[in-house]
Amino acid sequence: MNHLLPLLDPARVPSPCFVLDEARLLANAAILNSVQERTHARILLALKGYAAWATFPLLSRDASRGGHGPLYGTCASSVDEARLGREEFGGEVHAFAAGWSDADMEELLPLADHIVFNSLAQWTHFRPRLLAYARESGRRITCGLRINPEHSEGAVAIYNPCSPGSRLGIRPRHMPASLPEGISGLHFHTLCEQGADALERTLQAVERHFGAQLAQCRWINFGGGHHITREDYDLDLLCRCITHMEQTYGAQIYLEPGEAVALNAGWMTATVLDVVEADMPIAILDTSAACHMPDVLEMPYRPRVLVAEGNRLVEAGEAGEKGWTCRLGGKSCLAGDVIGEYSFAAPLAVGQRLIFCDMAIYSMVKTTTFNGLRLPGIGLLDAGGDFRLLHAFGYEDFRNRLS
Repeated sequence: MNHLLPLLDPARVPSPCFVLDEARLLANAAILNSVQERTHARILLALKGYAAWATFPLLSRDASRGGHGPLYGTCASSVDEARLGREEFGGEVHAFAAGWSDADMEELLPLADHIVFNSLAQWTHFRPRLLAYARESGRRITCGLRINPEHSEGAVAIYNPCSPGSRLGIRPRHMPASLPEGISGLHFHTLCEQGADALERTLQAVERHFGAQLAQCRWINFGGGHHITREDYDLDLLCRCITHMEQTYGAQIYLEPGEAVALNAGWMTATVLDVVEADMPIAILDTSAACHMPDVLEMPYRPRVLVAEGNRLVEAGEAGEKGWTCRLGGKSCLAGDVIGEYSFAAPLAVGQRLIFCDMAIYSMVKTTTFNGLRLPGIGLLDAGGDFRLLHAFGYEDFRNRLS
């Protein structure tokens, strides 16, 4: 962790600032590529989890976009994500949304290679337009359906696509025995930050409910939520799962992780603005859970925090674990803008820097300008340890999104 000490230097790194770790992105990409090499699977980047396009050349295999990485393309949840994938990442562009409008589809057709529909009704509605586009352009778009195997692995309801009442995917009882003409594959997504054991159980449910339709597929998409680059992830089991589906159904397998691509590959610098006394000391930071790391409130989760002790970085402890416990709070007016309770060897002081861990995934794409708080800067820590500021945000970014 000591290679991150320069991030505490205000002369080098602004605050607050998201800092992308090039070395870790490359390490994650190598693990993902090992899965591709051991199987015939193609791995896509889920832009909903990580979309820092300045780093796309590290990840994309599309040399025409400057890519020198292993990933075959991107999956998008909107027209704008699809455009970002097409213009900045290259390769295959896969798109899924719970619902597409007619205006969405007109924009999406020139951008996407694969479009997945959430319902049979949406497919029926858009099929004539897709056929007309193929005739007019000479380019055929691969189409699929999202299925819901009614098998839950997610522990948090808001992130569980198979929770009761979920709007995502076609249930087994609603799926015809034969895939509709023009549909060549199926997509499912049941996982969230989970291991290959959860995938194995999900595949059993998918095969049990949709075996007849899988046999008709040219491709099968396992969706996202696979924590492939986590240290304890069972890569051997993942490869066995992929190989089983490849050999059983003769289909091209896709995976579309978001978190796994940038897991532990980003940090956020923050600075103590004040320490106030309430029921316990509260350190007010120049960042905000509500604006800059909303999953702290939504998920919820407690990010790891690093602080300098002498010439080394150490991790803050749980409340009461170390000599001084405080609550870390954001600077917005939201009463619940609280990151959590942490303990340190000594009281925090105004001007002191902290580093929040694992901030590249979701936090960056979900930031808001609530209260007019400026978005954190975005910078890159390259493999040699040099920092470069990629983007700074200002008043215009706040103003232009409101009218």
